[in-house]
Amino acid sequence: MLRTAVLAAGRSPLFRRVVESGPVDPLVGRFVAGTTDDQAMAVIRRLATDRLVTVDHLGEDTTDKARAEVIVAAYLRLLARLADEGLAHRAEVSVKLSALGQRLPADGDKIALDSARQICAAAGAAGTTVTVDMEDHTTTDRTLQTVRDLRVDFPWTGAVLQSQLRRTEGDCRDLAGPGSRVRLCKGAYDEPASVAFRTTHEVDRSYVRCLRVLMAGEGLPMVATHDPRLIAIARELAGRAGREPRDYELQMLYGVRPRAQTELAAQGLRMRVYLPYGTEWFGYFMRRLGERPANLVFFGRALLSRS
Repeated sequence: MLRTAVLAAGRSPLFRRVVESGPVDPLVGRFVAGTTDDQAMAVIRRLATDRLVTVDHLGEDTTDKARAEVIVAAYLRLLARLADEGLAHRAEVSVKLSALGQRLPADGDKIALDSARQICAAAGAAGTTVTVDMEDHTTTDRTLQTVRDLRVDFPWTGAVLQSQLRRTEGDCRDLAGPGSRVRLCKGAYDEPASVAFRTTHEVDRSYVRCLRVLMAGEGLPMVATHDPRLIAIARELAGRAGREPRDYELQMLYGVRPRAQTELAAQGLRMRVYLPYGTEWFGYFMRRLGERPANLVFFGRALLSRS
């Protein structure tokens, strides 16, 4: 119930305006690497010494074409800087199609695809890759179609699947072919029971079933979880499938279990950190609060201190 309430608040334009009107709170800064390119690059440099990075320029549910173009331009700037600083082999980018115009009332899917193609072309020129984030279940088919379209010219384009959705085991089978990069996460959206598992136990069981499919496949599984038990299962399944550490990735969010990230990287595992930045941090941050409601107390205090 609390998670549902937090995610509902995250959809409130009024609450969003109130929260974003002030400075970035230290709790927000725990999960978001600042609001500017310079701030993001500083964190990328630090993380890239022992970990890999995937960078998300925050923004979603864009209903203004000009705003979508601003986000594309930000990705192009970032990719150019990664190339110039010799960091492209350590950092890729993640994109949300709703930030690129997917929700525009006219030609949204085409605009988002064209925007994603621009970003993929820049990533290819820089020597890195792109992963297309997954959003709520209403966009799953359209997002996967966009990934398929992108892979015609950019076969390394990564897809994201969410184990909370009942369909995902089948999607894993479809995407487990040679060269396919698939990030498997649990999912942070409040989805209805008709399409999603609603209990932690069910979501975890689905995650393991999906992992079995991906590890037995011919692509690169990207295991996005902070759960030590699921990480242990992933490592065991990788071993059974004859995979070396380079043949799969572990992924965690910036600010979550940083010590575990460095420890796993020190063991020779591919550890990639999902690093968000930008001024439109509200939606992303509210989903993090929904995953860890204990942080609500600290966030509430920060809001009250502004008054």
